[in-house]
Amino acid sequence: MNSDMSANNQEYGLIGPFKPVPKEMIVCDYVHEKHPFGIFLRGEAPKDSTFALVLLELSLLLVITHTIHHLLKPFKIPKVIAEILGGLIMGPSCLCTSPRFAAWMFPGQSAYIFRNIGSFAFMYFCFVTGVKMDLLIIKKATKKQWYIALFGMVVPVIATGAVCFSVRDSLEPEMAKISSIWGVSTALSITSFPVLYPIIKELNLLSSDIGRMALSTAVIGDVVGIYGIVAFEAAKQGEGRPLAPLGYIVSLIAVFITIFGGNRMQMFWIIKKTPEGKPVEQFYIISILAGVLAWGFISDFLGIALANGPMWFGLAIPDGPPLGATLVQKSESFISDILMPFAYINMGLMTNVFAMLLEWSKLRPLFLIIMTGYFSKFFSTLFMTRFFEMPLRDGMTLSLIMSLRGQVEFLLFIHWLDFEMIRVPQFTMFVLFTTLITSIITPLIGVFYNPNRPYMINKRRNIQHTPPNTELQIVVCFVEEESVPSMTHLLEVFNPTVHSPFLVYSLHLRELIGRAAPMFIDHAEEENESDDKNSDMDDNGTIHKAFQTIQETRRDVIKVHSFTSVAPKRSMYQDVCELALNKKACMIILPFNVSLGSVAGSDMVQNNAKSLNFTVLDHAPCSVAVLVDKGNFKPPINTRMSAQKQYHFAMLFLGGADAREALACADRMAGNPNVSLTVIRFLAHNGEGENEMEKKLDDGLVTAFWVKYEANEQVAYREVVVRNGEETVAAIRAMNSDYDLWIVGRKLGINPILIEGLSSWSESLELGVIGDYVASVDFRSSASVLVVQQQVLRDRETNSGGMQGRISRYFNKFL
Repeated sequence: MNSDMSANNQEYGLIGPFKPVPKEMIVCDYVHEKHPFGIFLRGEAPKDSTFALVLLELSLLLVITHTIHHLLKPFKIPKVIAEILGGLIMGPSCLCTSPRFAAWMFPGQSAYIFRNIGSFAFMYFCFVTGVKMDLLIIKKATKKQWYIALFGMVVPVIATGAVCFSVRDSLEPEMAKISSIWGVSTALSITSFPVLYPIIKELNLLSSDIGRMALSTAVIGDVVGIYGIVAFEAAKQGEGRPLAPLGYIVSLIAVFITIFGGNRMQMFWIIKKTPEGKPVEQFYIISILAGVLAWGFISDFLGIALANGPMWFGLAIPDGPPLGATLVQKSESFISDILMPFAYINMGLMTNVFAMLLEWSKLRPLFLIIMTGYFSKFFSTLFMTRFFEMPLRDGMTLSLIMSLRGQVEFLLFIHWLDFEMIRVPQFTMFVLFTTLITSIITPLIGVFYNPNRPYMINKRRNIQHTPPNTELQIVVCFVEEESVPSMTHLLEVFNPTVHSPFLVYSLHLRELIGRAAPMFIDHAEEENESDDKNSDMDDNGTIHKAFQTIQETRRDVIKVHSFTSVAPKRSMYQDVCELALNKKACMIILPFNVSLGSVAGSDMVQNNAKSLNFTVLDHAPCSVAVLVDKGNFKPPINTRMSAQKQYHFAMLFLGGADAREALACADRMAGNPNVSLTVIRFLAHNGEGENEMEKKLDDGLVTAFWVKYEANEQVAYREVVVRNGEETVAAIRAMNSDYDLWIVGRKLGINPILIEGLSSWSESLELGVIGDYVASVDFRSSASVLVVQQQVLRDRETNSGGMQGRISRYFNKFL
């Protein structure tokens, strides 16, 4: 009986190709134990328990998926492709070609579990995407984005529809219907926001110009494209039932009004009930997540499609903190890492490459339709970018991004399968070509577009080469309010004067949580706006007031312009570098050892491998200074005492470009009458290891500095000769006295003899070897540390190695 049962399961089970079970046929199935008693007690195998078998299936998929993702990561293939391939490998296209494996791993109707949990996964995936999605982007969209979005949809619909009608006689009856042709044409022309966002985020393009434009264009396309999807659904439901479309439209309007008229007001009430700075109550979070199930049931019951209700429900929730951020943080990882794999297994079980190959001759018209849809989308978008005179490289990148496909398309394909509009061979072709297109496009995006390219300039923007009697433009970044006093105090002691005033751009950096689109707020332009979009930014006012206070007290020498950047930590440096580039700043000042993630409504801290400081140091278009505040570098509370207080700074000069920039900063501070400065230059014994060119540059700058301050009693200069790093450290430790600030160059151009043997001690590479030492607890100094890196004139792209660098240089010849 077992062999007959296995045969029946293979023929009539939920693993494709599908075949309806005759009504008069009875299929016997094996009932599994609910809970295993263990391999040692009864010698049971995982297949003897339903629960253990599900865990085994999920674990196997995760192993396969992570292995594929690890192998494809060097090629910039997104994670979603690895997940899809994992599902395909577990299905009848690969492992389940073995009847024994299929019967053991997916016995009986076990695929039914994956079908239902996969539906849950898609519901919550659409919900979370809706929470992060900001429809107000449409209000800020430019005409260029509207034209690109609309032209990039209309042309593919027309082209695909024309091809469909030309090969209509070769299509299957269901596929040849006008409603089906319209549905396929519309689906192939829309680039959905839920697909674009995770891929753009993975490629680290969220804060780039192209990334922002792509997200705005996708939102416009989704809003316009939903009308096409509604028309398709109404037409499909109206086949043979004339009144069904009317009921569908009425239900759609009722659901829409209930969600955006009722549920959205409830969300604002929850936000109002939540005290400022406190997390949203757990009861509200659970209620909202349960509401996703309710709207999934209602939308499916009314024939609106399972994912539409949860998606709109997510859109009704204000993005960002406190509510949107909390919902995303508490649910996103579980949905993407635990629930979505069930959806990919389900899709893999419904895909059968061999069934597609057997009917390949019948599928050629469909192949032509799919290729027409994808290519017309790419070229129509590219045409509009050229029409608006975008650079060819940027136009190619945007066209490639708008051609990406993913989870939403797979959900549509499953929906078509439920409508019996397509069968397993057609479904397999749609899935395979969608996966192939995204796999090819994603690496090409990295070839055509480098978000760091604009920052790689060859014009000097640093302190050393800025003329003395000119305005100094500085970008001051901060994450937490605690770092603001030390930053403002540094500006004070930097000695702004009437002849050399400061134009300060204060940039508050906040991590993007609970919303998809990054924000860059110019407070000079936004101060009169009070819409709900910026309601969660109100606390920025109190933080920026400290900088405004400096402007009020030193109005003649300091002007402040305030900004706020809300971006993912990984791409936050792009806003910093972009601001410095556009404002022609000569220095960026950063706080040391910042920890992002502390936002209202969140008790989680996000940690990344590379700090913000590292990425800014790597890509900055100007010089960078990192301030290590040990708690004492703050202005006195009494303003009268502030004018009388004397500061003692020490500058450690070890040679090289960074040391010269640090000396230029110390030179400006020495002009402050409240600052006394000691400059210590370290030289190698007998000139060992010195670079002749660097030595000449160092000698010239140091000589000019000493001549300038030779008669100034507040400035002292001395030289120390050392043989290795140990003697360098000993000399620094010997001069450790009552200093208020240590000023050091980071690393570029330092004679390696001076730091020989010290590299293994360094823990914070962003500070350099010497900067890390004087900032460490072992040094036992309460003085703060300012580590300076001079602007590096470079074109990283032309010097980059590896396959991607070589390919990019090849395309540069033509672009």
